[in-house]
This record gives sequence, structure tokens and C-alpha cells, in this order.
Amino acid sequence: MSLVADISSVWHRELTPEQTDQLGQLFDAEYGTDEGPWNPDAPYGYAPAELHVMAVEGGRVVGHVGTQRRMISVGDHEVLVAGTGGVLVSPSHRGQGLGARLLVAAQDAARSIAPAHYGYLGCREEVVPFYESCGYKRIEVTERFRSRDGSSQTVEETGAPVMVCSETRDVGTWPQGNVDLRGRCW
Repeated sequence: MSLVADISSVWHRELTPEQTDQLGQLFDAEYGTDEGPWNPDAPYGYAPAELHVMAVEGGRVVGHVGTQRRMISVGDHEVLVAGTGGVLVSPSHRGQGLGARLLVAAQDAARSIAPAHYGYLGCREEVVPFYESCGYKRIEVTERFRSRDGSSQTVEETGAPVMVCSETRDVGTWPQGNVDLRGRCW
């Protein structure tokens, strides 16, 4: 079993060059072959993080969750979300609860230092149970967002897993209606 990783939150603008380099190594080890090099300002075509929640052990970044606050529309409501992405734990640290610890820290940040109404994320079907175990609730919506390919093309998608959690508002108050992310996914 590994040592216990320290978890901290760092604003994107305050990342050190060493932290940026280590995040790039973490992401490229997982996604580099399929997605190319990680770019902190447009990670694989997704929206960049405003706040990085990082797990560090022995001076190395071994886990990450990124959030970015954005006002989106849900039906005819304006909703401030902490869009969540870049959830990744180094293979050597998986299966030890580190991903859940990172998400709890990101949720805490969205209630305090980077307040938002709800946490919001899209994910693959096979990881829905993990996010549910961390307090997220799946919602059935049509989601509208800007394409990851760098164009200004708008994509509409129905049925893909979309999940929300309580932040400064209870998840039970999430409004009904289609979602317009007003930008790229996280």
C-alpha cells in the first residue's frame, strides 16, 4: 500500500511550472497515445480547469480533479455549476479511495473557495456507479455544448451520462429542462 497522498487546491493561474509539467505527465500517460499532448488551457478539447484539486505524494502529482465555474442554462433557469473534469488517478494509486477523496475535496471547494450552485459532469456509462457513490445523481437531459474539435460547431446529445451533485444548493432542487453548457464540456 502506498503512502497517504496530500490533497490541495490550486487556482489554474497559480500553478507552478513544475505542477503544470507533472499534470501533463499524469494526463499524457493515460491519454497521450489517443489524444495527443495535454494542453492546460484546452485539455484534449475540453474546457480548462479554473481550480485544480491535486493529490501529491512524494513530491509527485498522483491524482487530479479540475473544476470550472460557469453559468449555464437549464430549461429557462440560469444555474451556476462547478463543471468537473480531468478526474484521474495514477494507476499505482487506484483502488485506494483516492478518487473519492479528490471529488470530496472538489465538492468542498465548490461550497467555499469557488462557490457554485451544483457540481456538474459528463462521464462514461461504466463510471456512473463511482460518481453515484461520491454523491452525484444522474439526470436525463439533452445537453448542448461546443464541439471539442476546436470549431465553433454546436453539438446536441441526449442519453449520455450527465451527473449533478449538491454544492451551495441541494441536488433535489436541480431544475427541469434541456441543458446549454454555453461552451465546451469539462
